[in-house]
Amino acid sequence: MVGQRFVQLLENHPWFEVTGIAASANSAGKTYEEAVQGRWKLEGDIPEGVKKIVVQDASEVEKVAKDVDFIFCAVDMKKNEIQALEEAYAKTGTPVISNNSAHRWTPDVPMVIPEVNPGHIEVIAAQRKRLGTERGFIAVKPNCSIQSYVPALHALLDFKPRQVVASTYQAISGAGKNFTDWPEMLDNVIPYIGGEEEKSEQEPLRIWGSVENGQIIKTESPLITTQCIRVPVTDGHLATVFVSFDNKPSKEEILARWKQFSGRPQELGLPSAPKQFITYFEEDNRPQTKLDRDIEGGMGVSVGRLREDSLYDFKFVGLSHNTLRGAAGGAVLIAELLKAEGYIQSK
Repeated sequence: MVGQRFVQLLENHPWFEVTGIAASANSAGKTYEEAVQGRWKLEGDIPEGVKKIVVQDASEVEKVAKDVDFIFCAVDMKKNEIQALEEAYAKTGTPVISNNSAHRWTPDVPMVIPEVNPGHIEVIAAQRKRLGTERGFIAVKPNCSIQSYVPALHALLDFKPRQVVASTYQAISGAGKNFTDWPEMLDNVIPYIGGEEEKSEQEPLRIWGSVENGQIIKTESPLITTQCIRVPVTDGHLATVFVSFDNKPSKEEILARWKQFSGRPQELGLPSAPKQFITYFEEDNRPQTKLDRDIEGGMGVSVGRLREDSLYDFKFVGLSHNTLRGAAGGAVLIAELLKAEGYIQSK
């Protein structure tokens, strides 16, 4: 599903053109249209520009890499296999923008939300030295669910968040499925998503970490605890968040920070960057997953229901589109940032 989002988002992209598609040996030799026949999961048709591209075998690294300037990677393989595959491509001098989790904790691989921690890309210099390449590298996007609350908290970092409780209500497309694939999700909630809570608690700390001696060192605060729940919606991850601060702000100060917040993508005017990164809804019943997940083309974050709490300082609701901002769209925005900053160039 993420691969399909990539080809959909890159259709008519002003900077990037899909010139190659690679997958497992089972799909190699087929046109992309043949390879996804009966398995196209998104609204809208397969983009015309990719229908006739012949799928290559992703394991033939040198062959695939020679005809492209960089790659997006979203594969279903074991962690060590993904790590080896992505490093093999990087060593050919081909940058890898990864949707996979395999390299999220590799010390010299930046894990980036472009508006939040663009400075982490400077660690690429150390990674290139380790891999023995002047041009190649790996950069990864973080877990899709944390995008629903990390940007909102990031805008408030100078008030020093101390404790955070977040419960995420995650769409079935986060598992790569729709209701046809997963009929048991209809009229149902599943209170467990494997590995998701660990990622949701730890990945924000790495995103807020610092670059030291060619490595990213995670921060130790705030303390984050989460519950991650699968709910019967197609797209959109919603979070309910409770937060206490060392320096408690007023509600007006929080709302002002959210409204004013922008980052490097907005400064650079990147093609996929939302003009308003964080949108606050005054209505008590917003944001709603179905109504608001597509805000700013699915690349914005929605927040609502900010109010003081009896146990914590404040509570609020956040929402992001999991396959756009959270997955393929987020990776495209990372690639745009890396191109604008000179890390991705034509071979």
